[in-house]
Amino acid sequence: MSILDRVGLLIRSNINELLDRAEDPEKTINQLIIDMNNQLSEVRKQVARAIADENQLHDKYEDNQAKANDWEEKARLAVSKSQDDLAKEALTRRNNFQQTADGFRAQWQEQSAQVAQLKGALDSLTAKVQEAETKRDLLIARSRRAKAETSIRETMQGIDQTSAISDFGRMEDRVSRQEAEAKALTQLETDDVEERFKKLESESDVDAQLAELKSKMGHQ
Repeated sequence: MSILDRVGLLIRSNINELLDRAEDPEKTINQLIIDMNNQLSEVRKQVARAIADENQLHDKYEDNQAKANDWEEKARLAVSKSQDDLAKEALTRRNNFQQTADGFRAQWQEQSAQVAQLKGALDSLTAKVQEAETKRDLLIARSRRAKAETSIRETMQGIDQTSAISDFGRMEDRVSRQEAEAKALTQLETDDVEERFKKLESESDVDAQLAELKSKMGHQ
């Protein structure tokens, strides 16, 4: 895959879609920016080399075109002096230099088109890198928030709320039952004491009645 093909894939890539499909969006976008910057550096080198080649081809074209023009002038001079043989030689050399100049011109034009293509790719990739770097912090923050929300949901789903409520209800019933039992014991203890006092009071009444009876009968 050529540098332009690789750059084209990066330029056409949708950052948000890539992150949506990524298992680790934070790692993905950081690696994406690294890849883009590496490709950006490579494209800059390619553009620089292409421009250098373009300039060389242009210089060679102009040099051979200038020589072709010079030999044409010499041919004209020879014709004006009725030196046909010399004019033919000059035209032959003119033709050779013109053919070479035409070849260099075609290569220069092709190279110029490639340079324009590379420059366009460089500009697009530069904009894409800037876009990714601008979005990086926001996208990472969104990714972290999404992870936190997912973790919370998973934690809540792991809790059996019905069971927890049921356990709480059973505990409440147990406490209520313990309170009722304690109250019953207290009541039993209170009833027992009162009963004993009633018995004592009853015995005291009988003793008093016996003493009164003995007194009436003259018994001591």
